[in-house]
Amino acid sequence: MNIKIKNRESFRPFAPAILEEFKSEYFNLLTESPYMLFTRNLNDKFLKKPKEISDKNYEGLEKVNQIRSSLPAITHIDNSCRVQTVSKKRNEKFHQLISSFYDLTGCPVLINTSFNVRGEPIVCTPEDALKCFIFTEIDILVLGNFLIDKENINPKLQDRFTKPFLIDD
Repeated sequence: MNIKIKNRESFRPFAPAILEEFKSEYFNLLTESPYMLFTRNLNDKFLKKPKEISDKNYEGLEKVNQIRSSLPAITHIDNSCRVQTVSKKRNEKFHQLISSFYDLTGCPVLINTSFNVRGEPIVCTPEDALKCFIFTEIDILVLGNFLIDKENINPKLQDRFTKPFLIDD
């Protein structure tokens, strides 16, 4: 996701969006965190045991890219995570999405990240969302109550936008 969508370094972790009712089990979090204001360590039961992690003395990117938990996309090198709790009362649709994912997988956590690519402001309008969708490798865009599959959009739609993002080669 970092490379194909966000156009940023591969080692950057994402934030976990977790069903409110699982916040303590995963993060020992006793309060809600609807705006990713709190950083908490992932509970030990989700961390790899030292014997499961290579005993090589990795440095740099090799060390950062080492998988250290069962949720590697959200786990920083120090095992911390910037947590967003999602309650049914505060955000019913997002809660339902994560609940459906939980029903399918047994995991109450989804990756959360800002909707933008490196060097660009956060998406604010439907036009911004379409531009980001068209010029990245995002497959599906949910915009309000609409689901847009990239395979089904007219390729000429790209011509409506002035300039794609600058992407490093």
